[in-house]
Amino acid sequence: MKIRYLVISLIILSIISIFIGSKDIKIIDLLSFEKDKLEILILSRIPRLISILAAGTSIAVSGLIMQQISRNSFVSPTTGATEDSAKFGILVSIILFPSAGYFSKMIICFIFSLAGTFLFMYILRKIKFKNDIFVPLIGIMLGAIIESINTFFAYKFDVIQNIESWAQGNFSMIIKDRYELVYLSIPLMIIAYLFANKFTISGMGKEFSKNLGLDYNKVVNIGVVIVALISSIMIIIVGKIPFLGLIIPNIIRIYNGDNLKENFVSTSLFGAVFLLFCDILGRLIIYPYEIPIGLMVVVIGSGVFLYLLFRRKLT
Repeated sequence: MKIRYLVISLIILSIISIFIGSKDIKIIDLLSFEKDKLEILILSRIPRLISILAAGTSIAVSGLIMQQISRNSFVSPTTGATEDSAKFGILVSIILFPSAGYFSKMIICFIFSLAGTFLFMYILRKIKFKNDIFVPLIGIMLGAIIESINTFFAYKFDVIQNIESWAQGNFSMIIKDRYELVYLSIPLMIIAYLFANKFTISGMGKEFSKNLGLDYNKVVNIGVVIVALISSIMIIIVGKIPFLGLIIPNIIRIYNGDNLKENFVSTSLFGAVFLLFCDILGRLIIYPYEIPIGLMVVVIGSGVFLYLLFRRKLT
């Protein structure tokens, strides 16, 4: 997939995103320095755009990493119990630390998402039958178990409505001073890029990696930590966005092959373009109201996932 087309699409969609909302803003308003329009732009539209770009790029890349280290193209934070574990971490923070800030909640989320992802990878190492469909089913089953425990305690402590608000991604509440944690994804993306070749080698198997002098367990653990951190940050800021980390790497892989470093930029750009497109569409369908981004991604992403599934069966 041509990077220049993705960059052009990203620029065009970013400009459109800034000028779409319940409050009408025109270029002439900004050029004439109208105070209320500039405040909306600075306090709401730009933070929202930055959050969408950060979420799209980092979630797509986390899916790419997870698919590489698990050696399965249908594994992602959604199907690998990472996001469900992070959601459980939110529940724990709400119950035990109700006055905790975003950063403290993110740390607790990270601990639980890391534990859930390591548990999934441990189960993955123990099973012998590693079919492309069977492996993500195990992750979905593990996620369902964690989700049922989550629902039980949420009901018991009467916070089920509170916890469900985190379950569906939504950028409508993004404003200045409530999104800055997304900047933590930047160093994580840099680290992921630096380890891209090692993730590619680890995807060839443990024995092959060792023969090339690669510390397989260390590389896999670094990948899991990056995925868990990204998932925690994004769930705290925008909520759960399913399918994004699953479908974007697969689409890029169809065009570019399996080399993670070569796919890194294309995957991150396409993730941002796709999420931005879904957000704009969600704001336009029932304008001036909007459909949550999580729902839009599920509707479009599920169709793409079914296509990928049937395509794999046919080939």
